[in-house]
Amino acid sequence: MNMESLIGKVQSVDTGNVSVKVDNEESLNSVQINQIVQIRSTKTGEKIIGLVSKIMRKAVAEKIDEKNDPDYIVENVIRINLVGTLIEKSGTEKYIFKRTLNTVPSINADCFLLQGNELSMFMNTLSSNSENPLTIGKYTISEESNANLDGNKFFQRHAIIVGGTGSGKSWTVANILEKATKLCSINSVVFDLHGEYKPLGKLKNTTLLKIAGPADNSSDKNVIFLPYWLLSYEEIESLLLDRSDSNAPNQSRVLFDLIINYKKEILKKENKQDILNNFTIESPIPYKISDVLNSLEKLDTEMVQGSKAGSDKQGPLHGKLTRFIQRLKSKEADKRLNFLFNSEEKLLHYDWFSELANNLLDFGNGKGLKIVDFSEVPSDILPLITGLVGRLIFSIQQWMEPSKRHPIALFCDEAHLYIPTYIKGGIDERGLQNFERIAKEGRKYGISLVVISQRPSDVNKTVLSQCSNFVAMRLTNPEDQNVIKRLFPDNLGDFSEMLPILDTGEALIVGDASLLPSRVIIDKPTIKPDSATINFWDEWNVPNKEKGILLAVESLRKQQK
Repeated sequence: MNMESLIGKVQSVDTGNVSVKVDNEESLNSVQINQIVQIRSTKTGEKIIGLVSKIMRKAVAEKIDEKNDPDYIVENVIRINLVGTLIEKSGTEKYIFKRTLNTVPSINADCFLLQGNELSMFMNTLSSNSENPLTIGKYTISEESNANLDGNKFFQRHAIIVGGTGSGKSWTVANILEKATKLCSINSVVFDLHGEYKPLGKLKNTTLLKIAGPADNSSDKNVIFLPYWLLSYEEIESLLLDRSDSNAPNQSRVLFDLIINYKKEILKKENKQDILNNFTIESPIPYKISDVLNSLEKLDTEMVQGSKAGSDKQGPLHGKLTRFIQRLKSKEADKRLNFLFNSEEKLLHYDWFSELANNLLDFGNGKGLKIVDFSEVPSDILPLITGLVGRLIFSIQQWMEPSKRHPIALFCDEAHLYIPTYIKGGIDERGLQNFERIAKEGRKYGISLVVISQRPSDVNKTVLSQCSNFVAMRLTNPEDQNVIKRLFPDNLGDFSEMLPILDTGEALIVGDASLLPSRVIIDKPTIKPDSATINFWDEWNVPNKEKGILLAVESLRKQQK
């Protein structure tokens, strides 16, 4: 250790914090918040690493005289949060950093400020701890050193990427995806709500997919349909049933029986006796919604033999299914729901589900990164549809042989729209339950969640609490700041106070994937997402600019861009 960088001696010790008394005024002037310090350890070959959290100057009364004013001594004190241990490899002069405290400093232990070459060497030690690192940017305190994350831990323990509008959040996501596509067997799905990640389709191992719009058909390449028969019973209930209807229990029972019966017919037709013996209503087996509708109409108008010979009376469900039938017909006729209720024969084939599964989970033939455009999905059922995609991926991974299971990461952009804190109805609840299950159990089946949002205060707390990695960019809203502060480890003290003052493209990175809580300048991606902020003032100054109003009106009318 360089004695010139000595700033003081330990004055008091807490479990994860120490106070250091600084006698030299010049030493105090060289210290800044969140700088890295190292403290002598009681163990040979070890150094304790900490972050400066507070710099204080306080006056202490030395002696009080009844006749004279008390004399004061000015003390300079630095508060340090302990974050880990630098351990020398046996027989070498090389070190490794661990996020553990084997010992705490003793009173009067020397405290040194890491700067210059020593700082660069330490940051390079951090960067070299992983054999196959995810390089995300540069450290702000040592811009010549790469900020590396442990890619395994980043995805194993789920991650959050948050930041206000214009903070560089989309760049960060694009940067991570770009680095990931350089791996030969990447497997990831991006929930792209506004089509802003389309430019990334130029990356290696990437394919662009789209949830079908009103004008799409099953022959369209890279278009995804999600037929109604993929919905679980609870999901289809939330979509079709009105729980305020007094006849809702009857409608629910009839729908359940009809779906079971028509799924049985398909299995018999396909000669799938082994599945027929064990299937449930949740099994993804096709059936025709038109058959269900015809049966409902018959039951709704059914007349049965009365008590007197030759007389008829209304059947047990006569008139009780009318509103349900009307609701189903309106959904079926809604062109916006083409991806759900399209009746093309191809979408009713027994083997079609295998094609969809390949589209979502295949990681070969340049299809490792799947960017799925949800921009044409109606906002009122968006939580249901995103949740359906998440559930299908989870279920396939769950039922796959462990030896053949390939890990997959779900990047959930604009997560506050479909993984909300407050749910408004059954549709929201069904979708949210699927993501909560992935957050809690996904790791067992090789599924990772990367939650991306500009409003973390609106994202479900259960899902956030399961995430162990945080990439937090500039946040100016106090509610959003408080959510992230509560998620940060307690021993980081005021580290999160920097959230509102971060520059564009800067992030605080904390968690299992980062050896040291760090302020990082994120690398700019080679291909930028289509999310750049419009320069209003400059655009207003452009003369004779082409107008797109009439084309937009026609696109709105036909619900297709």
